[in-house]
Amino acid sequence: MPLYQGNRLRRGRYSEAGRFYLLTVATAGRVPLSADFMLGRILVQEMRLAEEQALLRSLCWVVMPDHLHWLIELGDGPLERAVQRVKSCSAKRMNRLRNVEGPVWQKGFHDHALRREEAVLDIARYIVANPLRAGLVARLGDYPLWDAVWL
Repeated sequence: MPLYQGNRLRRGRYSEAGRFYLLTVATAGRVPLSADFMLGRILVQEMRLAEEQALLRSLCWVVMPDHLHWLIELGDGPLERAVQRVKSCSAKRMNRLRNVEGPVWQKGFHDHALRREEAVLDIARYIVANPLRAGLVARLGDYPLWDAVWL
């Protein structure tokens, strides 16, 4: 598997094709943009396009009002490029829909490379349960902006 060194990754970090990553991306100023369902759907569409372009494979995700949790398997290219593509394209579309300019996402993102022995299903359950823990819904099935490959 190729290793990718990125100048924006933290010093000494690299991304690795085929590795699982838990990603967290927050909106600029933690503004709850995805409380607007249409803005949340734009993000989901861009995530799916990244998958179609073989940048990654989505295992599960939840779009919260002011952030995204996303469990992926990295595909071709560096992790930073995949995340930046989703952030950039979704920001342009969200701003166009809202007829505004300016940042949509905080700079950077948080990533955690999973070790092979980590329980991927446990992490996925934790991710998709975020709306329940945040008190946004009483049942997970009532929250519209999540998905997992195990369904």
